[in-house]
Amino acid sequence: MESLKQEQEIVAAAVSGDQKALEKLLNSVQDMVFNLSLRMLGLLPDAEDATQEILIQVMTHLSSFRMESSLNTWVFRIAVNHLKRYRKGMFSQHSLSFEEYGEDIISGREKDAPDLSGGVDRKLLERELKLSCTNVMLQCLDTESRCVYVLGTMFRLDSRITAQILGFTPEAYRQRLSRVRRKVASFLAEYCGLSGSGSCSCSRRINYAVQTHRIAPSRLVFQNLKECGYEEIVSCTDAMEQLDELSQLFADLPAYRTPEHTVKWLRELMASKSFSTVRDGGKAESRLDIVQNQNYEKGV
Repeated sequence: MESLKQEQEIVAAAVSGDQKALEKLLNSVQDMVFNLSLRMLGLLPDAEDATQEILIQVMTHLSSFRMESSLNTWVFRIAVNHLKRYRKGMFSQHSLSFEEYGEDIISGREKDAPDLSGGVDRKLLERELKLSCTNVMLQCLDTESRCVYVLGTMFRLDSRITAQILGFTPEAYRQRLSRVRRKVASFLAEYCGLSGSGSCSCSRRINYAVQTHRIAPSRLVFQNLKECGYEEIVSCTDAMEQLDELSQLFADLPAYRTPEHTVKWLRELMASKSFSTVRDGGKAESRLDIVQNQNYEKGV
């Protein structure tokens, strides 16, 4: 959105039933929602599912947006609340801890793994492992701490905005962010080679990562995502949080455009007969209901 006035005009038009305005509004927030979902859930399929569900909530609740905050802040609040409750992701079923992650790193199990690179450039595999590992590492934090860390370190939102999103005071948010940063920094310094002092090396653990199905040479997830900068997908970073050196490791990770098949799904939803029900906040509010409706309309 280019200005507050334009944002308000687009929201008003979308609420009144202008489909092009609604599509423009959703396009403006979908990358933000996808990246938050990816960092909070750790795996691409879970992030895509959550993104779809969150965008449906944005559509069905848009008439309740009172424009007392920016649209981004309002959408962040919806997304955060949804992701805190999300229980279908792999890591919500199989929780991780820094202790478990550290034990795996120092176990030396990678020494017994054969070459499983399958002829794929090892530099590509190393990068895939780095991006996968950092996402999974975030899952060692409890849900609220993860949310605090992602918003403050990767999105780098101003503490006043993040406090609105999370329902804290700015001071309480800054204190929590400081505590979580110390916890993550302690782990990075001891274990992660990217910190300059940790014992782990992405290049050394490629074969073990393939063996344990953490990455797949035939399907490089992050290689196929279109990269962008966080400043391109969120516009409420006027007074960004300052980062310490180790937090910068996460801040330097790329943001991504929403995968094309998720964008296609949204376009098909908006063209479907069930769209008016979704837009008006009718009964078909769950992603499953809407997918079933779309399949029915296609004769599947």
